[in-house]
Amino acid sequence: MIQLQFGKAKDGLLPAIAQDSETGEVLMLAYINEEAWRKTLETGKAHYWSRSRNKLWLKGESSNHVQLVKEILVDCDEDTVIFKVEQLGGAACHKGYRSCFFRRCEDDGLKIKDKPVFDPREVYKK
Repeated sequence: MIQLQFGKAKDGLLPAIAQDSETGEVLMLAYINEEAWRKTLETGKAHYWSRSRNKLWLKGESSNHVQLVKEILVDCDEDTVIFKVEQLGGAACHKGYRSCFFRRCEDDGLKIKDKPVFDPREVYKK
């Protein structure tokens, strides 16, 4: 298995950027540990480490908006990765937007620049 430098991070978590494999759009930033890295390589589906839930997380396990990994890029220090993905279901963001980066900084604060793809209350039944 390809080894990354998980030991460089105090918590063993490395940044993982999810990018649309066709358009290049940045969809999200999450973190991986060795287990998430191994599961991603084994399954071809993006797995991350949820810092808020403190557990392994298959992207889309609740929403069915799975990320199929088409290519993985590793930075020069082997401590950051880019997952080039096919985003199933149309949205990567748990707030219902295609990208987690759906807001833009403007003089008076943050402005939503995109339209939601789904209603999170319906998808997550919250």
